Amino acid sequence: MDGHQESAKSDTVVGRVVSISGAQIIAQVTAPPSEDDEETLQIGALVRMETPLSVGYGIVNGLTIPMPSEDDREAEMQFAEFSMIGEVPRSTDGKKLMFRRGVSRLPALGEPVFRTTTEDLAQVYAAPDRPSVPVGAIHQDKTLPAHILTDELLGKHFAILGTTGSGKSCAVVLMLRAILDEHPNAHIVMLDPHNEYTRAFPDRAEVLNTDNLELPYWLLNFDELMEVLFAGDNYKGSAEASIVADLIAKAKKSYLETSGKIGNVTADTPVPYKFSYLNQLIKDEMGKLDNAETLAPYRRLLTRLSALQADTRFKFMFGGIAVADNMAKIIRRLFRIPVDGKPISIVDLSTVPSEILNVVVAVICRLTFDFALWSERSVPILLVCEEAHRYAPSESELRFEMTNNALSKIAKEGRKYGVSLCVVSQRPSRLSTDLLSQCNTLFAMRISNNDDQHHLRGAIADSSAGLLEFLASLGNGEAIAVGQGVSLPVRMKFNNLVEADRPHSATAIFSQAWGAESDDADLVERIVDRWRRTA
Repeated sequence: MDGHQESAKSDTVVGRVVSISGAQIIAQVTAPPSEDDEETLQIGALVRMETPLSVGYGIVNGLTIPMPSEDDREAEMQFAEFSMIGEVPRSTDGKKLMFRRGVSRLPALGEPVFRTTTEDLAQVYAAPDRPSVPVGAIHQDKTLPAHILTDELLGKHFAILGTTGSGKSCAVVLMLRAILDEHPNAHIVMLDPHNEYTRAFPDRAEVLNTDNLELPYWLLNFDELMEVLFAGDNYKGSAEASIVADLIAKAKKSYLETSGKIGNVTADTPVPYKFSYLNQLIKDEMGKLDNAETLAPYRRLLTRLSALQADTRFKFMFGGIAVADNMAKIIRRLFRIPVDGKPISIVDLSTVPSEILNVVVAVICRLTFDFALWSERSVPILLVCEEAHRYAPSESELRFEMTNNALSKIAKEGRKYGVSLCVVSQRPSRLSTDLLSQCNTLFAMRISNNDDQHHLRGAIADSSAGLLEFLASLGNGEAIAVGQGVSLPVRMKFNNLVEADRPHSATAIFSQAWGAESDDADLVERIVDRWRRTA
């Protein structure tokens, strides 16, 4: 398009203002429908209006024909509804300044509404003067990059939501890689339920699974340990709970005294103690009793503790761990301090026994918050929760109470202490409302479920509601981005990732897998071996 064509387009009037209510404006559409989709006024399009002090911009969020005509040849009256989102002020000499959100003056009734040009879009969606990284292109003009504001995104939590196959995992990888390219000394912890992301960060991540993860039993607080011992049963108020609370505090106090240290100790204090000493304390207490009924809780505890120690699936927590005060070492490795070229720690939850998955997630979340609290914001941390609806569901289920509480605490208070939360989910309606409501930036990808769409509308400001009409029809890798992590609400397309950088989350290709019979004679034996080691 040459300069004359661009100038002509910049003067194209598409309507005139007929109603103003706050920042909501209704314009009568005067431009006839165009055969060119890019020329036709659409929901989500940016429009321009002039005021004496600035150039105002609004996003179209509704199009109506209030009185449809029965005669196709008769012209119909059309209206467009849009929300004012920002302006480009003019200096005293008439020169345009930088775009800013919010408007200082609204257009007057009867004022024309203009179609935006590439120049307008470039000014509105220009790279901000704050730290930011490009992650894609805006829908209205694929040549213009879409930026995310690094500090606003990370400082106030964000969520990436979309149905299976919409490109959520690729969006997560793309955003993290873009941020790490600019900030290689970041500290990121990723909870990965299906081991999808190891492939996407081969040289930048420390992968932790049950073979190399250290999460010793003494690091668990009282509720977390009781959840492991009783596997979802309601232990509160039980005789076993009273016994464990008393004896663990004694065991921890004994360790401190042996180490020449002193201090107040409770069952929640992260102090090492010997498992054998706890067993001995239980037996000593049993020796003081002679009633079979009062002995039963002690026997159940000894049986369960012995079973946990013998179960190889729990070795990262109960077996083969020397009783040493290596808490600092565990923290350094989990939170990548020092970074040493690997700013991400990926916790592979696929290897964690399902009955204690909630405990492992709760412990990691609690450690993240407590470390940030005591480090006084000296080491900001991003916690990425893939498939967050699995361990932070909206239903009040007893089993997930501690994970919900741990994540809710980060969502509500984490930003004060330097903990950022990234929530990734395919089912927003099944996600804890505490998490979603605290995410100030949302990337909504394709969502076809009505409940999920309704839930998402409740979390997005009215001024951006019109953009959500596209949720069911977004293509792979497309998103509606709203909130403080982006300059403006925008429909955008994430950049493509090369195959080697994609997470291992693609759907199985049945036509290829079933194309020929496998000649691997040991395939089933290897599968059974992996099955037995993790089941």
